[in-house]
Amino acid sequence: MRPAPRANGAPMPSGHPCDQSTIASSILSSRPLDRRNSFMSSSTTTSRQALRQALLQAREAWAASPQAALDQAALHGHLLEVLEQLEPDCLGLYWPIRGEFNPRPAALEAMASLNCRLALPWATKKDSPEGVSMGYRVWKGEEFGTVDGCGIPCPDTAAVVPDVVLVPCVGFTREGFRLGYGGGYFDRWLAGQPHVTAVGVAWREAELTGEALVAEAHDHGLALIVTPDGVVG
Repeated sequence: MRPAPRANGAPMPSGHPCDQSTIASSILSSRPLDRRNSFMSSSTTTSRQALRQALLQAREAWAASPQAALDQAALHGHLLEVLEQLEPDCLGLYWPIRGEFNPRPAALEAMASLNCRLALPWATKKDSPEGVSMGYRVWKGEEFGTVDGCGIPCPDTAAVVPDVVLVPCVGFTREGFRLGYGGGYFDRWLAGQPHVTAVGVAWREAELTGEALVAEAHDHGLALIVTPDGVVG
């Protein structure tokens, strides 16, 4: 079953078997999201860059704490439930950096239980002659020693277009918008792939208000967002 996308922030049709509200209500934790992020009430004058830097610093410090392992396990379980409902043919994951949730164990479990293919993203440098570009390459769980233009591990394999992709979030809102690293890689790629379902992955501390993170014209909405506490969608 191929899930319907949420393109540019538009909600999925009500009643669709992969409607994000249906998924969220079926597996959302009874415990509400713990809104401990001090930026939940940030002023709209806070620039995205300043917000990004503060969130990244806090995330990297938190990733070294004992709580990180507990949240990793909780998010792993919720992500598997989401993938079981979405039933991707090809799942695009990501290689975790800077304290991000590690999606590889869940993706490998999904590959075995759902018989889906996996893919990892590759990207060019921002200042490369061909400009900012991103795509996905087949990954079967094997070890590799190659990196992309941004220095992130990526296999040197065949190109593929996933139908579901996991998108790491530096910050996110309950309206389904994401703060990333500022390169625009995912937004550009998703804009050219309207059939793809984008699933955000974030720690609870990354949650922001709509006032703190105002969506811009190029921001691509996420179908839903998975956190250690459940699903936001």
